[in-house]
Amino acid sequence: MSSLATLRSVDECRFDLVSLGEVMLRLDPGEGRIETTRSFTAWEGGGEYNVARGLKRCFGLRTAIVTALADNPVGRLVDDLIYQGGVERAHLGWIPYDGVGRAVRNGLNFTERGFGVRGAVGVSDRGHTAASQMRPGDVDWEQIFGRDGARWFHCGGIFAALSETTADVALEAMEVAQRHGTVVSYDLNYRPSLWKSSGGSARAAEVNRRLVERVDVLLGNEEDFSAALGFEIEGADENLLHLDLDAYARLLEQVMAAYPRLAGVATTLREVRSATVNEWSAVCRTRNDFHPGPRYESLEILDRVGGGDSFASGLFYGLLNGWDPERSLAYGVAHGALAMTTPGDTSMATLAEVERLVAGGSARVQR
Repeated sequence: MSSLATLRSVDECRFDLVSLGEVMLRLDPGEGRIETTRSFTAWEGGGEYNVARGLKRCFGLRTAIVTALADNPVGRLVDDLIYQGGVERAHLGWIPYDGVGRAVRNGLNFTERGFGVRGAVGVSDRGHTAASQMRPGDVDWEQIFGRDGARWFHCGGIFAALSETTADVALEAMEVAQRHGTVVSYDLNYRPSLWKSSGGSARAAEVNRRLVERVDVLLGNEEDFSAALGFEIEGADENLLHLDLDAYARLLEQVMAAYPRLAGVATTLREVRSATVNEWSAVCRTRNDFHPGPRYESLEILDRVGGGDSFASGLFYGLLNGWDPERSLAYGVAHGALAMTTPGDTSMATLAEVERLVAGGSARVQR
């Protein structure tokens, strides 16, 4: 990704990566089901945040989050979980709580993992959240990208879908980031439930096209490029799971041609054989070539949520180090695979585990 050769130096920046997004409280029934459980494990999570946390905890980089929370005990719990994850707060807006959540609240995400023929289930409860009420002007982006300095800025389609104002916040951040030489990435991350009441995929494509014009590195999966950006996918069946590499190469070439600023586009490839066995890989397209990543034919899944975010953090780790696309892809695919072997949205993998998997290591016991 040749245009990334001008990445800002480590010495001039406080942060390696800053993410903009909502951090939710995930309530996990473990091996049970949401509708029958009597206890939940609490985690923090959110598409954009997960990338920052993975880069911090697995890869040891300096990362930060820009977000907002309702100022009540649930918000303080989410904040405490962020502390444990090691992600700094480049900006955390505390919004006064009205006592019942009529005006502002914190997002909840109930997620059961699925098993075998029973797919994973997610139930979001995130209307009127503090993050969804963020507006242009709320954040001092000049402080973050100018005076503090950040090498990379990441946002995504989940945050952009939260309200009528959040896409404008993302655009404002991108403009300031690029003025200071910060690389901008964006994960399309299409969620039908978030766009259902505001125009569906047509509105999603309209919003995302405006943002992608400002992006250097774009991420998505096969559904994202269709539903969230409006591209026709040649050769896809109704489940969009069986495209060959040539079809992906053509698709990503179309995306690159439509957005001249892009230095690269990457997409994860997942064939769901069951909720607990997936085929897992990724590919990317640069201005110079198409690059297939390593493939895990029968990856056993414990919790698939956050796998794509962990792919992103592994990929960005390589690119921030100046590595070529093939090596960066390998770290992304391996980190995503490892993240899906543990519960919760966020990665519990170590750099040593990622490097061992990239090198072809097995799952034999380590003593």
